[in-house]
Amino acid sequence: MTPWLIALFAIVRREALRFIHQRSRFLAALVRPLVWLVVFAAGFRAALGLSIIPPYETYITYEVYIVPGLCGMIQLFNGMQSSLSLVYDQEMGSMRLLLTAPLPRWWLLLCKLLAGVAVSILQVYVFLAIAAGFGIALPPLGYVAVLPALVLSGLMLGALGLLISSTIRQLENFAGVMNFVIFPMFFLSTALYPLWKMAESSAILRDICAANPFTHAVELIRFALYQSLNGWALLWVALSFVLFFGLALVGYDPAYGMTRRRKGG
Repeated sequence: MTPWLIALFAIVRREALRFIHQRSRFLAALVRPLVWLVVFAAGFRAALGLSIIPPYETYITYEVYIVPGLCGMIQLFNGMQSSLSLVYDQEMGSMRLLLTAPLPRWWLLLCKLLAGVAVSILQVYVFLAIAAGFGIALPPLGYVAVLPALVLSGLMLGALGLLISSTIRQLENFAGVMNFVIFPMFFLSTALYPLWKMAESSAILRDICAANPFTHAVELIRFALYQSLNGWALLWVALSFVLFFGLALVGYDPAYGMTRRRKGG
């Protein structure tokens, strides 16, 4: 086994063990979208006047419509949770030890991302199974077709969390930054309502939703669940991942990134 694969296996194993020992994290990741699906869906449907959604080729119920958005919510929160663990690792010094390994920095950080994505995908499929138990079933092949979309969207959202973690100096400051990122991204997207419904309220908000990378992650997942490809969403998510990951690499560069700022502080 090459050193590259050894590093990947070790980092994924460490994240998996951390996830297993943090059972509350797994439960919180499931309870949050289930509350939205079971409790809030009826209220949002009534408030928005949406009983059925005319999306692409067929009519679907509002509960089915928001399932992809809730899958994206799981990945968004998991990306932020992973970045929280990175901030903790920075304070404890283990992150610095990892980055001094004789391997390219981009590969080590990518391994951290892949480990987080694996955890988020597990959470998403458990959520989809529970949703199916509530009678919210999707096309059977969609559960397979959505896997690549979940990988790419998870990488993009994880790279965003990685970028945020490179700018945080103290663990205490993370909660405010996390809320500042998560809630605008989630509510200003198509996770809960389609763009045409947002346009009825405000053209500016509609444009913000259309430019939101999380919107395109949700649409990528939504189309994949119906075995279709949204090329524009795919391109947008891929470019966002490259941008966020590139900026995160700069942030973790000891020449002028996180390490230098901490020494200066």
